[in-house]
Amino acid sequence: MFTDARPQVLFHLAAVVGGIGANANNPGSFFYKNAIMGIQLLEHARLSAVEKTIVAGTICAYPKFASIPFREDALWDGYPEETNAPYGIAKKALLVQCQAYRQQYGMSAVYLLPVNLYGPRDNFDLESSHVIPAIIRKAVTARDARRPSFTCWGDGSPTREFIYVADAAEALILAAERYDGAEPVNVGSSREISIRELAQTISRIAGFTGEIRWDTSRPNGQPRRKLDVTKAAELFGFHAQTSFEDGLRETLAWYEEQYARPSVPA
Repeated sequence: MFTDARPQVLFHLAAVVGGIGANANNPGSFFYKNAIMGIQLLEHARLSAVEKTIVAGTICAYPKFASIPFREDALWDGYPEETNAPYGIAKKALLVQCQAYRQQYGMSAVYLLPVNLYGPRDNFDLESSHVIPAIIRKAVTARDARRPSFTCWGDGSPTREFIYVADAAEALILAAERYDGAEPVNVGSSREISIRELAQTISRIAGFTGEIRWDTSRPNGQPRRKLDVTKAAELFGFHAQTSFEDGLRETLAWYEEQYARPSVPA
């Protein structure tokens, strides 16, 4: 690929990802695949003298009980939340590689820490999706089938921060254009919401008026997630622009257009 395309700028966005269930069921493969694809890609970028490399890390790299809001200097203060630690550590290893290659080879490699992304073209498979597409699918399915309820994992108390996919793309481009430092940079919206409130919001937007049930036998995952996004603003001028409800409506509309359109009788 490097020989044929001869890229000047490389964005490493590939990953094997999923929600709590997918992480819990595949810790070995999530660790190996994410580590090895990134390590090999960065090595070949170095060998091919790519001018600039931007690596998308993960919020899962932060310690389970990191202080809120998460600051970049707290990244090594503890072990990540257990259900996604193998994935988070594999991606965090790429930060070390970026910094080591910058130090030894002078490689221009930037490492960003985006929060959970959502938006059109997301993965809506209930076995492997993240929380927003999973709840959208459950709410739409329950609404269309006129079911009285649908069930979410945990007790709804954990909090998360999300960023709309178009905002995340803008952050990546701005970092490529304006930032060339060794330190990791958070990328987020700085808006914290509980999973319970998230499920209620999606249900309202989707027009589901039934009950949301909580399966407390399932894990909650990390207790809280909220980023300090000061550095992204200061270092490359990034501010998320999409309101959360607007982003959810766009995501819901895309899902219904692609997957949930009712069949037309012959």
